[in-house]
Amino acid sequence: QVQLVEAGGGLVQAGGSLRLSCAASGSIFSITVMGWYRQAPGNQRELVATITSGGITNYEDSVKGRFTIPRNNAKNTMYLQMKSLKPEDTAVYYCHAIIRRHWDQSRGYDYWGQGTQVTVSS
Repeated sequence: QVQLVEAGGGLVQAGGSLRLSCAASGSIFSITVMGWYRQAPGNQRELVATITSGGITNYEDSVKGRFTIPRNNAKNTMYLQMKSLKPEDTAVYYCHAIIRRHWDQSRGYDYWGQGTQVTVSS
C-alpha cells in the first residue's frame, strides 16, 4: 500500500504564509512527479505546482513568485511554501504523486492525499 499524508493547512490572514507538507510512505520503488492541486467550492480541481524527481518545477500562473515546491527525494516528501496569500487561494489542497511500485517498475501509478484545507481571510 502507498499513502500520501498532507499536513499544514489552516486559517491565515491575507498576506500571510503557510507551508504544506506531503509525505509518501509504503512500498515505493521511485516517485517521478509530485504535485499540488487545489479545489475551491464550486470549482474544478486545478493544478497548483509540480516538481519532477530531477527538480524541474512548473507553477500555475496565479501562484508564480508566491509559491515554491521544494522536495526531499530521500524522504519521499514534498512541500508547498506559500507566501503573500490571497483570499482566492482558499481551497482544499491535494497532494499528488506518480509512483512506481516494486512489483511493477515499468509504469507509474497515480496517488492522491486526503486534502488539507487552506483558508485565507481578507
